[in-house]
Amino acid sequence: MKYYVLFFLACYSIHSQNVTGLWKTVDGDGVSKSIVKIYESENNTIEGKVFRILKDSERDRVCKNCKGRKKNQPIEGLVIIEDMKKKGRKYSGGEITDPENGKTYNGKIWLDENDSGILHVRGYIAFFYRTQDWIRVKEASFSSQ
Repeated sequence: MKYYVLFFLACYSIHSQNVTGLWKTVDGDGVSKSIVKIYESENNTIEGKVFRILKDSERDRVCKNCKGRKKNQPIEGLVIIEDMKKKGRKYSGGEITDPENGKTYNGKIWLDENDSGILHVRGYIAFFYRTQDWIRVKEASFSSQ
């Protein structure tokens, strides 16, 4: 019986350490902006797209400053995290697009080592970077939307 309990706890621990799922973005001022859905892509990398903009009056915004195929695309539904590959506890090697300014940065994401409900999201150019902490959201709270 105790082996079943240990197996269950191990599976739960592995699942809770997964970066996939819904995350509430929080800007540098502590304001919640959107919900981002992070998922495994067809090419086995991690991607994330804006699932829901939280402020109703901004839900129809487009990424007017984005370049290439993202230019003038609706921000809600826009893929903003691309091609992240797992390297140890972190995912890196990909890009993060900031839909506020349209700029794309090298990116890195990782779960907080003490709380798997916090995702650290870092965009950087050379030695300059900015890190945000996103908060895990329960899927059920957005399943009907």
